[in-house]
Amino acid sequence: MPLDELYHEAMNENRSFFDRLNHWTRTSIGLKIFIIGFLVLILLIPVSMVEDLIYERQQYQQNAIEEVSSKWGTEQTLTGLILSVPYYTYNTVKNDDGSEKLIKKKQVAHFLPDQLNISGNISPEKRYRGIYEVVVYNSTLKISGTFEKPNFKKLNIEASNATWDKATISLGLSDLRSIQNEVQLNWLKEKVYFEPGLKSNDVVQSGISANVLTDSVTSSYPFELTLEFNGSKGLSFTPLGKTTIVDIQSNWAEPSFDGAFLPDTREVTQEGFNAHWKVLHLNRNYPQQFTGGIQVRPSDFGVRLIMPVDQYRKSTRSVKYAVMIISLTFLIYFFSQIKTSIRIHPIQYLIIGLALCLFFTLLIALSEHMSFYLAYFTGSISIVVLITSYSYFIFKNSLLTKVLAGLLVMLYGFIYIIIQLQDYSLLIGSVALFVILGFIMYMSRNIDWYNIGNDS
Repeated sequence: MPLDELYHEAMNENRSFFDRLNHWTRTSIGLKIFIIGFLVLILLIPVSMVEDLIYERQQYQQNAIEEVSSKWGTEQTLTGLILSVPYYTYNTVKNDDGSEKLIKKKQVAHFLPDQLNISGNISPEKRYRGIYEVVVYNSTLKISGTFEKPNFKKLNIEASNATWDKATISLGLSDLRSIQNEVQLNWLKEKVYFEPGLKSNDVVQSGISANVLTDSVTSSYPFELTLEFNGSKGLSFTPLGKTTIVDIQSNWAEPSFDGAFLPDTREVTQEGFNAHWKVLHLNRNYPQQFTGGIQVRPSDFGVRLIMPVDQYRKSTRSVKYAVMIISLTFLIYFFSQIKTSIRIHPIQYLIIGLALCLFFTLLIALSEHMSFYLAYFTGSISIVVLITSYSYFIFKNSLLTKVLAGLLVMLYGFIYIIIQLQDYSLLIGSVALFVILGFIMYMSRNIDWYNIGNDS
């Protein structure tokens, strides 16, 4: 056989192999499913980048909050009042020569109030650092109550060893820079002014103190003061009284009560809230009188001023459904391809997947400048219009394109409902996935998967 004929025969055999390979790649259902699954996995990369973007924006927001709070006033904890009375102990020790020496040592006994009443208001306001909103507040509190006569007998201390004229009263506050008034204490009908700093750090680490008159005769010491200060995020109280009563009101409509004790009564409306606590000394794990250091912070309670909308939290929850959105959208295209003679290239799947990922970036960016509801609506409609327009040129069929648009609208609407109904999201999501799976089974019930490629 001539060489040129052998050459043409070999070329025909090669062309036949590539033709068969091309036909297999265009008609193999298994290959299409594998490619779609592979593309879904590839698209997890931009989805993870979106999650990193949300975390980064959250950090920017937190930095803005910390910056404003550091200048205005941080989250405050009010601890007080504490009556501290120095006393001396005497111990006899023997010297090397057998003689005795008397050692005198100064210590401090602390007494908590018999009755502690705190009432006042929290006046919040919004400050801005760039595009970020920060909630700060000004609070005016009236603190009153009584101290019973210090009972050294319960501490096994001789009352005669106490230095009554050196007694101090302490008031703990987390951030002293935020105090807005000259703090004046009415003690035994006398006016005493607080000074910065504490005489003892046994109970609190930050606060103000004042010298007060005490003696071994007076049976009780009534007190009263007004404290005005700034803060942010929240306000907590330490129930030091044998009976502690706290009444707080504010025009903030989104409070979050936390700590060791919830309010006994509370009323929250669109105009604000009122909360009332009553805590007994039996409800906490430290005594009314003690010496040395003690931990009182575990008994703190109070209120936090939370933001009514946290767009990053909702955006994070939206991204968790990214795989479902991409998979279901690809599934719609896949069944459209099976039911019709339309052929969709993997590159077209990839472009559609990237458009779906773009939705989450749009959502994050828009929600920083408008309400989350409006941002979600704007972003989802934009993506639906974009994908629908692109799909029209793929399908060349207006009815099929309208069906796709309707399904995408339903999908984004379903995701929004799940985000809003946080408590029922698992139930609704499970039921919806059951319905979707049932719909897929119904749509594919008559498909002869082995002969799809042969019919093409």
